[in-house]
Amino acid sequence: MREDGLSPRERQIAQAYANGDNYHRIAERLCIAPSTVRTHLATIYRKLGVSSKLELHKVLEGGRPAYIAEGEQAALISELALSLEEAISRERALGEVLKIISGSNGELEKVIAAVLGYALELCDAEFGLLLEYTATDGFRSTFTKGIPQAFKEWFSNQGTIQAGSQTALGRIVANRDIVNIADVCAEEIYRRGDPLRDATVDLGGARSFAAIPMLAGERLIGAFTIYRQQVRPFDKKSLEIARIFAVQSVIAIENARLISEKG
Repeated sequence: MREDGLSPRERQIAQAYANGDNYHRIAERLCIAPSTVRTHLATIYRKLGVSSKLELHKVLEGGRPAYIAEGEQAALISELALSLEEAISRERALGEVLKIISGSNGELEKVIAAVLGYALELCDAEFGLLLEYTATDGFRSTFTKGIPQAFKEWFSNQGTIQAGSQTALGRIVANRDIVNIADVCAEEIYRRGDPLRDATVDLGGARSFAAIPMLAGERLIGAFTIYRQQVRPFDKKSLEIARIFAVQSVIAIENARLISEKG
């Protein structure tokens, strides 16, 4: 089947993806969720009988796919192809982050901006924060990416936060483990009222949320948090990606600290 079997929206997404845009950029342009972009691409690959971005570009330019599958086989091929491309994107992103860390010379802001950017893209999240932590002062929002302005200003006005025990940050302090919340509005803490949870929902517009502890050995130095503004819980793959980027953030922070001490 040629591209004339695509709907106008599918053709729009296919062309953008074939030209190098990722799920996040396409989603922003079309005002849809990145997961919706992926769903469309699975359908596009199946309709066109393609199994790679290169082949998609070729077919959109008037060529023919190398092989046309049908039915369940076509669905399987499209799923495997997209999963492979996503795995390659993850490896490329991690490689870029490591390259940035190794060449940063302690420029923490540059590194964390890259880490947050890649994390949001690969975890299909709307915005994210990196919060530093000390036992005496609590959490302080240090770096943000894509965060709604009202929520960003709220963090700025708070300075440091002693997170309640039932919040995700409070649970990280107690358990040193990932907290994955399917719907922040469904928990008792939101119904009961908590300043941090209220701000997360009312100012950030967040619904699904994951917080990953940042550990230097046994010491908690912060939290890496990612948010979706729809109820779409993060799956294991996304959480593992987020954990990897949290580890890279710890490395960057510790490197910056060592360079500062030497200076």
